[in-house]
Amino acid sequence: MNTSYFGFIAGLILCCNSLFAQVNSAHNPIIWADVPDISVIRVGDTYYMSSTTMHMAPGVPVMKSKDLVNWEMASYAYQILDDVDAMNLVNGKSTYGRGSWASSIRFHNGMYYISTYAQTTDKTYIYKTKDIEKGPWETTSFSPGIHDASLWFDDDGKIYLISGVGKLHIVELKDDLSGIKEGTDRILIENANAPLGQNVGLGEGSQLFKVNGKYYLFNIAWPRGGMRTVVVHRADQITGPWEGRVALQDQGVAQGGIIDTPDGRWFAYLFQDHGSVGRIPFLVPMKWEGGWPIIGVNGKVPETLDLPASKGLIPGIVNNDEFTRKKNEPALPLVWQWNHNPDNSLWSVTERKGYLRLKTGRIDSLFLKSRNTLTQRTFGPVCSGTTMLDASGMKDGDFAGLTAFQRKFGQVGVKIVNGQKQVFMVSNKTDKPTELQSIPLSQNKIYLKIDCDFRDKIDVAKFYYSLDGKTWNVIGGELKMEYTLMEHFMGYRFGLFNYSTKTPGGYADFDFFHISDQITKN
Repeated sequence: MNTSYFGFIAGLILCCNSLFAQVNSAHNPIIWADVPDISVIRVGDTYYMSSTTMHMAPGVPVMKSKDLVNWEMASYAYQILDDVDAMNLVNGKSTYGRGSWASSIRFHNGMYYISTYAQTTDKTYIYKTKDIEKGPWETTSFSPGIHDASLWFDDDGKIYLISGVGKLHIVELKDDLSGIKEGTDRILIENANAPLGQNVGLGEGSQLFKVNGKYYLFNIAWPRGGMRTVVVHRADQITGPWEGRVALQDQGVAQGGIIDTPDGRWFAYLFQDHGSVGRIPFLVPMKWEGGWPIIGVNGKVPETLDLPASKGLIPGIVNNDEFTRKKNEPALPLVWQWNHNPDNSLWSVTERKGYLRLKTGRIDSLFLKSRNTLTQRTFGPVCSGTTMLDASGMKDGDFAGLTAFQRKFGQVGVKIVNGQKQVFMVSNKTDKPTELQSIPLSQNKIYLKIDCDFRDKIDVAKFYYSLDGKTWNVIGGELKMEYTLMEHFMGYRFGLFNYSTKTPGGYADFDFFHISDQITKN
């Protein structure tokens, strides 16, 4: 038989093996959804990751994984951050883009700890529990607020927070975590961006680790006109002196830390700004050379990783909900978060069996000022959210439905005008809510859907309604989604809403929420 034939077969086998390996391996990004400011620990064979969700409640989400790839919601550090007007969306106050920011998760002497900072209250919060999945969580807070700090329990029993922007500070905490020990605030590193030279911004997002007797401090820097960059400093003592170098500069993947696996491998966990879907986590292989972490494959972030393949974000990060509850089940699964603190007297999953009921209790002039919008993350590369709304309990001036939620939001839903129901689509692309289309509606039940396309950062949402749940009709126009920083500082979310502009006391019933990684083929 011809040797070229054997060569062809061998090549085919190698190609198939390569394809099989790619299909059965993890790919970056690890989570194509808004899970920013990640902090990760490993306890035994289980990884726990905390993240940021700003003004949402409950807050400081904790996720768990056995393989660093497939994550599921495990708990939240708090149900509400604080009982203040801005968090409650009352008296004209809100806290979009603020709330709780980057957290630091630790496991020390059998106890789990999470520290975070809230610009809303200018306080530092520290939460602790013996059971990270079931709680309860104990809360300690104090002033001043220490921005995006790294919590550290040192070997000598001292407890520190390291924080700063460019100039990094270290403070020692009281043993009961109730505040800062007087006189302990000192400069740790004069300029965290120095390894990158001049005209460099940030130098924040500190995360501290100790490996083989040395301290390693990770920060994010951003050269002017360049990309987000990982900078690492090391020292033999926590007080220094510190020496630094650039650890990774590729695709803007930066800010985070490092984690080891039970079998001795190391990875950097980082995130990337990825348009309107938000800030999405990456894993990057690393090794040690000369006492320094070497991140990346030839300095690059690989697409494929030697880790198990992702099983998808459903049901661990987002999930369907039929709004049916068995005895002793939580009222809302962990995938849900409210926009700001909810008014718990105005929602229910028990008043009508198998439905989420959102009731109105006040008049709101604008959607962004209204309470009790219930949200889940969108995700890439594409996703779809669908619900069925029963509008029979709505009153004149009520608006209810489904939203693609950020500052530049889009809505599809039902409004009541002079006693008549209308299907509507609104775009807030111009920061002035603009109705693009409305259609008379002669029935109470209507199906609503939003498709989100994040491929190649196209960042477009399309809006649909259906009278029977089978035939879908486009309504309004496309929304060019836009990630806004200080205004909302969050990737787009699906949201269920109901608010009144005239007469409080009505209600909207949602039969289900379904989420999918497929969108409508037009």
